[in-house]
Amino acid sequence: MRIRELLACGQPSISFEFFPPKNDSGFLSLGRTLHSLSELKPTFVSVTYGREPETRHRTLNLVTELQREGEMEVMAHITCAGASRDQLRELLSALADAGVQNVLALRGDPAPGETQFERPPDGFSHANELAAFIRSEFSFCLGGACYPELHPEATNSEKELQHLQRKVEAGCEFLITQLFFDNERYYNFVAQARAAGIGVPIIPGIMPITNVNQIERFTQMCGATIPEPLRSELQRRQDDPNAVLAMGVAHATAQCLDLLQRGAPGVHFYTLNKSPATQTILMAIRTAYPPARTPAVHNYKIP
Repeated sequence: MRIRELLACGQPSISFEFFPPKNDSGFLSLGRTLHSLSELKPTFVSVTYGREPETRHRTLNLVTELQREGEMEVMAHITCAGASRDQLRELLSALADAGVQNVLALRGDPAPGETQFERPPDGFSHANELAAFIRSEFSFCLGGACYPELHPEATNSEKELQHLQRKVEAGCEFLITQLFFDNERYYNFVAQARAAGIGVPIIPGIMPITNVNQIERFTQMCGATIPEPLRSELQRRQDDPNAVLAMGVAHATAQCLDLLQRGAPGVHFYTLNKSPATQTILMAIRTAYPPARTPAVHNYKIP
């Protein structure tokens, strides 16, 4: 089913992001995670994608296997990185043949060791170009990424919103945000997007904090910030992994409940292929927001 249609249901969307493991033990671990989280009836799950051919094949294999099993709706990430138009066309054709209906169109990161993204030969430089290419040749439901605290390469919010508008005009039907820890950043960003004429659903992306050093590294890479009171509490607990986990779960749970109570269309969890933290948070959310069973009128203005 297309994610745009799933977002039209009467209850908030709950979704999870995974990455394709590099070895058999990783796949076994991911299998356990998928089994645990599938019981919570997610609206959809997504699988990330890398620039190397081997990683792209692992993404394709995992997505097609999940689609074949049919227990969860699946979205494949596709990036511009390291791929020509023909290579992208081949991958997208394989996804379509497997029955996959949803794709997240992304630019991708610069090559390792590089600070700027380089357009692949006969490829694309920006996500809106990729989205337009996909829309012109395929019938996928397209999603895109957005950044409540600006993309690390962005110079200001006005230009960032112009880039985002181009993604939507190219065919993106919904957006998923980068991780953030202060909900006010999400609310302010959505208000700015609506004022700029961007009417598609904007799903907040949440990463439960489970390790202090890990989250510091992630936020440095993606441009997100940790509010100082939260950072202080995490640092005070950093030598106690259980205390850090409890703090991270409590903060993410409070974030999610506030977001849903204030009208967010759902929550997208960056799981890092692990289930305990996300499962604990979801149990609290599902108490307030049980899985939707019947469709409802979509209340978003979609161009």
